[in-house]
Amino acid sequence: MSNLKTMANLPRIMGKYEVLEELGSGTFGNVRKVKNTETYEILAMKILKPDSDQMLVEREIFNHRLLEHPHIVEFCEVVCWGSRPCIVMEYANGGNLRKWVEAQGALMENQARRLFQQLIVAVDYCHKRGFAHRDIKPDNLMLHKVEGTKNLLLKMCDFGLSKYVSESGLSNAKVGTLDYMAPEVMDSRGRNGYDAKAADVWSCGVVLYVMLCGCFPFISEVERMVRSKADVEHCLLERMQEGKMLDHPLGSVTEQCIDMLRGMLEPEPEKRLTIEKIMEHPWFNIELPAEAREMNTTCLTWTVPPERQQPDQIKKLLQEARGVGGKQPSRGQFRTVL
Repeated sequence: MSNLKTMANLPRIMGKYEVLEELGSGTFGNVRKVKNTETYEILAMKILKPDSDQMLVEREIFNHRLLEHPHIVEFCEVVCWGSRPCIVMEYANGGNLRKWVEAQGALMENQARRLFQQLIVAVDYCHKRGFAHRDIKPDNLMLHKVEGTKNLLLKMCDFGLSKYVSESGLSNAKVGTLDYMAPEVMDSRGRNGYDAKAADVWSCGVVLYVMLCGCFPFISEVERMVRSKADVEHCLLERMQEGKMLDHPLGSVTEQCIDMLRGMLEPEPEKRLTIEKIMEHPWFNIELPAEAREMNTTCLTWTVPPERQQPDQIKKLLQEARGVGGKQPSRGQFRTVL
């Protein structure tokens, strides 16, 4: 409670950043819309709690720092306010996909496809750079409204659970968000590991289903309300492993789309569609912008610019923040690296 109270009392001016408004909050801390008073650029600042898991904080920062793509929220820098690490990043003006679907209801198939195409291109890029996201869900997919058009750009964010994996590398941890978690991840105990990239594909399939139907694919809200949490998880895993997707919400969805959904929500990872197969699927290629095919070829040539904060500079800031502990920072304790 005291951490949240302190969060609410953060100052209006934080170093070179002017805080404009709160965008959201969660167990990690909160996100604020800020303005760089030197460049006047509008950005987002993720302000983490002092007791945030250090491994997850570093993983989010260092993995995100290595990724640059039109459909990934751009990493800017790390600053610290007392003991609170703050990640400054690109601001997406449309909020996240979860709130968008809640407000709009189930999307038209062509709307869902346009957003899904952007998601898959972003995931393909991450995988080719060697990273699995491991927590793909609408909360971690930001939307940006392009001025003068009706277009929405989708941008992936939150790399706290991401992992660098080799082409054949396996993960062991049960991580992610239950409703978007692949069956092999949910049932990972005692196994020899699972393919984190194949698990990302499953999560993308659930995201697509949610966009099309406004609900989850394996358990209804009514069942969720009347069952215990443990029973919900058991029922969910059982239906996922048996491939028992709820069909009735898909009434108006085309057969081509349902075919791809079933391929992505295939319970056996070895039989599941790969990102490459998704990008070859006829439904995915309907009205696919020409530039989408070449986007990753260009983006994969990108290297971290020398002016971007270096890992040792970031680690020093984080170590200093841990040293401050729970003390209330003074104005002079806002730290950055120039």
